[in-house]
Amino acid sequence: MFNGKSILITGGTGSFGKAFCNFLRKNYKPLRVVIFSRDEMKQWEMAKDYDEKFFRFFLGDVRDKDRLRFALKDVDFVVHAAAMKIVPTAEYDPMECVKTNVMGAMNVIEECLLADSVTNVVALSTDKASSPINLYGATKLTSDKLFAAANNFKGKKDIKFSVVRYGNVMCSRGSVIPFFQSLSAEDDIPITDLNMTRFMISLEEGVDLVKIAFEDSLGGEIYVRKIPSMKVMDIAEAVTGRKDFKEIGIRLGEKIHEQMISAEESYTTYEYQNYYKILPQFNDWGTDKNRIKDGSKVKEGFIYSSETNKDWMSNEALKEFLAKNKQ
Repeated sequence: MFNGKSILITGGTGSFGKAFCNFLRKNYKPLRVVIFSRDEMKQWEMAKDYDEKFFRFFLGDVRDKDRLRFALKDVDFVVHAAAMKIVPTAEYDPMECVKTNVMGAMNVIEECLLADSVTNVVALSTDKASSPINLYGATKLTSDKLFAAANNFKGKKDIKFSVVRYGNVMCSRGSVIPFFQSLSAEDDIPITDLNMTRFMISLEEGVDLVKIAFEDSLGGEIYVRKIPSMKVMDIAEAVTGRKDFKEIGIRLGEKIHEQMISAEESYTTYEYQNYYKILPQFNDWGTDKNRIKDGSKVKEGFIYSSETNKDWMSNEALKEFLAKNKQ
């Protein structure tokens, strides 16, 4: 699918961007992979490991439409991964979060619609976009809606916009596992809430979900990977080997449990072997057989949440994962 094609990744120097670049270099022979991000030092460091000629590093910000337009020239596929993601920071400095996560999303959509070559766009979302309680989640829900609705404005242009939504990426920058690893020698290891649960997904599973979206999408879908849950207390025990923790209370804007499909979204949600697909409610796409394909409708009121999940990761499975993925 990506052989001989040009792919642009916004926020491409992040954990997902690196994993997606590894996936492309291992499985395909792309014409170009444009890594679009605003941090020159991260690009400089990443370029040392990604030295194939088809990798191109392009400094820019999704807030800058002119720079996006220039970067998108002759690009076929776009992965929109750029976002402000730190929940307390977004609560404290909301306007900056809106500029990147909402206005930046609008810029990506508009410039992809204007670019003659772009045919398929996949945007990365988050569990926090489902029934959001914090600004980060609210901006990502807005972004999800924007990308779904973008399919209404393409006219005769051959382009598709879709979204992938997933939770805590194991070992990714800023996630809970590296946090506990950094504190393993401390006297007190803080846990916000002893009952807290999180979904667990690897970067490779996240990349695979993006690949599914590129292959399957007709436009407007939100893809949700089926993944296991863990109690945060069990994650801390598996990472540190400790069983004594200090409960400190939830952070600003934090949820006790993660949710990826809300009861309200269940009305147009379909189940597949390894994922769920949330279809838009406009244009009767929620009942479109071409989009549903071989999916099975979930029950009305179905909620996909980390505390009621049927699939749970054991401490031993997490330890095995960590042993195989030592940094």
